[in-house]
Amino acid sequence: MDFRLTVDQRQLQTATRELLAGRFGRERLRAAVDAGGPLDRALWAQLHAAGLFALRAPGASGLGLGLAEAVLVFEEAGRALLPGPLVATELAAALGLVSAADGVAGLVRLPHGRGPLLVEQLPSLDLLLVLDSTAGELRLLEPRVAAAVARPVRGVDPLTPLWELTGPLPPGRPVIGTDTARLWAEGTLLTAALQLGLAARAVESAVGYARQREQFGRPIGAFQAVQHLCADMVGRLEPARVAVRAAAVLLDAGPRLDLAALDPAARAEVAGAKLLADEAAVRGARDCLQIHGGMGFTWEADVQLLLKRAWVWQGGFAGPHECAEELAAQL
Repeated sequence: MDFRLTVDQRQLQTATRELLAGRFGRERLRAAVDAGGPLDRALWAQLHAAGLFALRAPGASGLGLGLAEAVLVFEEAGRALLPGPLVATELAAALGLVSAADGVAGLVRLPHGRGPLLVEQLPSLDLLLVLDSTAGELRLLEPRVAAAVARPVRGVDPLTPLWELTGPLPPGRPVIGTDTARLWAEGTLLTAALQLGLAARAVESAVGYARQREQFGRPIGAFQAVQHLCADMVGRLEPARVAVRAAAVLLDAGPRLDLAALDPAARAEVAGAKLLADEAAVRGARDCLQIHGGMGFTWEADVQLLLKRAWVWQGGFAGPHECAEELAAQL
């Protein structure tokens, strides 16, 4: 198994980075923050048109690529701090459940563990996926039906409006033939890929500021303590990136190698990759904030957005407690 990126994969990654820099640069990011985070349907249509959600989609609209390529694209989406229910929409598109033009999907997982059951951007969704791990099935639900038993709550990230489900959900319509175990793995890895991109942005922001900011007549990057912080950020990011990409390649290769794609060892690898990515993102955002000092806490700086989004994605799909339990089961 060759884990090195191919020329096509590198070109895909570069093209995605350039696309998102043009479609969702800093000005549009700050405008979204100031607006309070409502879903930008125009931006969403542009992402669909660019094929962001068509990498694994079936039919003529799909590109016929695999999870390994989707992970690369989602890493760039995380770097751009792209808002919205990205993972749920990609999973729904890969199953052919949302419109290829501008469809938006949300997702809730049952049974739910700790904390309230939250749905991102509920009023703007076209479709709500209910992943029931106990029953081993995926169900479809109209968002307006879920909205009847939900209330808006204030979240930590200004670009992630949340609604808490306060009552039981209707059963919904089951999607026949869905491999829910694989869906869990794919959603977990795509969320981990978002964290990788965020962690990479944190490294770039920290290093750039350390070169620019001066204290005692020298750039703060000349001081060993700051250098150690930056080195630790890279030291957490690179192993996490390897783990996420390797897990994606393993899941892509499973059917071709006639392996059980989601045997316990594979689930543990996915869970371990998510834990590493979460650590790289959350601790990287904290270290980036420390390097920026008091300025990083201000509303005008983008650094505070990194940590807030890292917290959101840390709890997204498979959270740290669930991933730790999956990993511990293999020890």
